[in-house]
Amino acid sequence: MKENNLRIGVLTSGGDAPGMNAAIRSIVRTAAQSGAAVLGIRRGYSGLLSGDVEELAARSVDGIVNRGGTMLYTARCQEMYEQQGVEQAVNACKYLGLDGLITIGGDGTFRGAQALARAGVRVIGIPATIDNDISCSENTIGFDTACNTALECIDKLRDTMQSHERCSVVEVMGRHAGYLALEVGVAAGATAVLLPERHVEFTSVIETIRMSKLRGRRHHIVLVAEGVDRANEVAQHIHESTGIETRVTVLGHIQRGGSPTAQDRVLATRMGYYAVNLLLSEKSGRIVCLQGADIVDYDIGEALAMHKSIDETLYAIAQAAAT
Repeated sequence: MKENNLRIGVLTSGGDAPGMNAAIRSIVRTAAQSGAAVLGIRRGYSGLLSGDVEELAARSVDGIVNRGGTMLYTARCQEMYEQQGVEQAVNACKYLGLDGLITIGGDGTFRGAQALARAGVRVIGIPATIDNDISCSENTIGFDTACNTALECIDKLRDTMQSHERCSVVEVMGRHAGYLALEVGVAAGATAVLLPERHVEFTSVIETIRMSKLRGRRHHIVLVAEGVDRANEVAQHIHESTGIETRVTVLGHIQRGGSPTAQDRVLATRMGYYAVNLLLSEKSGRIVCLQGADIVDYDIGEALAMHKSIDETLYAIAQAAAT
């Protein structure tokens, strides 16, 4: 690569996701190869405002590709929702001498990045969230790992559910989106999957459980996305309607942790490489995305305006396989 004197900042913001470290590593190594310097900004936009930074050399990111979480820490920053906070962030970028900023996170992270781009800061976004709710990208960093973590927990739950002939109601994360619940539900062979994107009459869920029991099934797993309903209420309704002993498991933040899968490591590495090269090409206001097998980029405003739908085919499969 051509030598340059660029100084690039990188931060992680919002909820952590497995693979963020792999993205940081890729950014630092790619920048180093071109002669660009990288400043790691700790604790997201809050760290940008307070000047909490460290210079990252190629050796600074040794041994992090397999680690979950983020070496730069993360935080939510309410100040970035106000114009004064955005102005402070712009001044911080100038003070640090940044020629570009790469932000790794989800929807809130990108809205902050959009505000900075409008104010003249060169910004590139990388989608990293276990919720997989960034519309411009088919998959986000951390989603595959979270699916596998949830699936491993459910497989272990299945053993005790089979032993006691119980129904297990499992609540998975996803905020207001059901992508995680749907993927895990199909992989786990769930009896029913409840998503915020699809209203389902609960009588049909009860009927599915009854029919499944009549066909000889002795245990049942119901996946509930956290944006749908309280898992305890779902479990109580199942027990009252069927008489089946029902237990609740809320997987919670365990889904955010753990060593990232190969798929997430590769995706994060590809996106980090692509993001640095966008800055080297003097691009700004872009979000790096996965479309099919390709890494592409969209204008940040266009990306935030996109709508992502549930995979209808996968949802039909989940319903067909339930019985």
